[in-house]
Amino acid sequence: MDHSGHGMTMDLPPFTLGRGLEFSPDLFFLIGCLVALGLYGWGVARLRRRGDAWPVSRTVLFTLGVLTVALVTCTRLNDYGMVMFSVHMVQHMVISMVSPILLLLGAPVTLALRALPVAGRGSLGPRELLLKLLHSRYMKIITHPVFTIGIFIASLYGLYFTPLFDTLMSSTPGHIAMMVHFLAVGVVFFWPIMGVDPGPHRPGYVMRMLELFAGMPFHAFFGIAMMMASQPMVKVYENPPASLGIDALADQNAAGGIAWAFSEIPSVLVLIALVYQWYHSEQRQAVRKDRQADRDGDKELAEYNAYLASLQARR
Repeated sequence: MDHSGHGMTMDLPPFTLGRGLEFSPDLFFLIGCLVALGLYGWGVARLRRRGDAWPVSRTVLFTLGVLTVALVTCTRLNDYGMVMFSVHMVQHMVISMVSPILLLLGAPVTLALRALPVAGRGSLGPRELLLKLLHSRYMKIITHPVFTIGIFIASLYGLYFTPLFDTLMSSTPGHIAMMVHFLAVGVVFFWPIMGVDPGPHRPGYVMRMLELFAGMPFHAFFGIAMMMASQPMVKVYENPPASLGIDALADQNAAGGIAWAFSEIPSVLVLIALVYQWYHSEQRQAVRKDRQADRDGDKELAEYNAYLASLQARR
């Protein structure tokens, strides 16, 4: 059966990187990526016309984030991911751990708050609705570490170790819903940790690092469990097409290795970003303290001069 809607997946030739990167768009994700880039570009252009600056690095990072989503959903990787566990795992890891980090470093929420026009008094526009959502109880719940770490772990074990995965893979809407879920879980998990955009849960840098590393051992263990399994764990990939020339168990072992490796790589990237943010935050605080000390010193000097002047006047 062709689940992806991109052609006969049963007749796919053996996988190579060149074949995997061939353009094979999924309309849902293609339109979504184009809309995301269009809206972000509109926001940047609006700020520029107003004379406000927006860091080029953020635009580049957001664009890369959207392109990574397109890479795993609008190429033949999406077709091979329907019949090869290892390719599917690449899709899963990229869209849940690489794409969210890049998208969040692009600060789309901050851009929206700065670019969207303020509605008239007493009315609710897009900007006001966004602010309402950011301060809602719902957002406080889904950005709390208990929820973010829990859903991050449950998305692995609850999906692959139950029949839910097979159910979702049996239809195009199910497959799309699963990929959207991976992206959403990644964004929710990394949003409080990255700390670029405003949000209800904004812990200190040490707590962010603890949140980052709290979920990673479970991620690594998931990959190791798949690598050590003596039989295929997911029905969908039990009998790969003969045209691929692969062994189901060997492919599953490769998928486990990919999951294990991806628990390390994004962690290092996020850690570097956190240390960089922490350093610049400390620098800004030091500058603020110096300015305050200068103002206090100037105030004390002025008071002392006034005191001398009053003594002179008495004489």
